[in-house]
Amino acid sequence: MTVGGSLALIIAGAVLRYAVTWQPQNINLPLIGDILMIGGAIGLVISLAFLATRHHRSASSAIYDEQRRYPPV
Repeated sequence: MTVGGSLALIIAGAVLRYAVTWQPQNINLPLIGDILMIGGAIGLVISLAFLATRHHRSASSAIYDEQRRYPPV
């Protein structure tokens, strides 16, 4: 899950939790909103952790020297 997807889940959950006043008979919309916000927060933490480790890994990677050898013409 990307950072954008996680933020979308958090926003959708907040809308269901706080902005929707319609209450269906057998569905608890505030609970679904809470679940979406928690899932989005977990996804955000995981994706930021992956992003931080990838950035750290690429900053300390070895320098490659590429040499191209062409056959004589």
